[in-house]
Amino acid sequence: MTKLSVNINKIATLRNARGHNRPDLLQAARDCERFGAQGITVHPRPDERHIRYQDVRDLKAVVTTELNVEGNPTPDFLELVHEVRPEQVTLVPDAPDAITSNAGWNTIQHQDYLRQIVADLKGIGCRVSIFLDPVAELVRAAATTGTDRIELYTEDYARQYHAGPEAALLPYREAALLAQELGLGLNAGHDLDLDNLAYMHQHLPGLQEVSIGHALICDALYLGLENTIQLYRRQLK
Repeated sequence: MTKLSVNINKIATLRNARGHNRPDLLQAARDCERFGAQGITVHPRPDERHIRYQDVRDLKAVVTTELNVEGNPTPDFLELVHEVRPEQVTLVPDAPDAITSNAGWNTIQHQDYLRQIVADLKGIGCRVSIFLDPVAELVRAAATTGTDRIELYTEDYARQYHAGPEAALLPYREAALLAQELGLGLNAGHDLDLDNLAYMHQHLPGLQEVSIGHALICDALYLGLENTIQLYRRQLK
């Protein structure tokens, strides 16, 4: 079964726009789980423009499924993760001014660095996933770091999906098969939505988890949060 982890960054963005606690991020996380989410994802950035570091601390106390914390492993981020000890940490090589994640790790260039980070995080009991483009050499290098999983960066798939799903998914299938061969777990995320998710789920071997935020929250504006989460879950059956 492929699990749905709901990224609630955009709910925090809406809250921060008014400076109060509406919508209530913690209640939103509880409701997402109640409506069928099998995990909650957050990506705190240094400027805290959406998820704040304190949010991560507070969410750890209320999330009952799995808390997945994404981010660039800067000293501040690692200090937070050591304090909170989420079930999963997804390492993402974001620049501080990135609007959203826009590339995976060069696991060949940063192999030794990532190996140290992975060992540190696994040492405190976190499952570790490395955000990655679907390139065989990068998957092979990721396997040498000791990471538990990779998360395939799916923007290219989403952009090319309507021109031809099979061709769009091909590099991801090859990366997924290689990950299985190397003993790596497999996650995916970025620009997945109700149009393209089911095809990926049906044709990507070994997919364990997808994290979806922006599209899901946009859909929820029209369809309602409970209904939207159920619709996304339906794509993963």
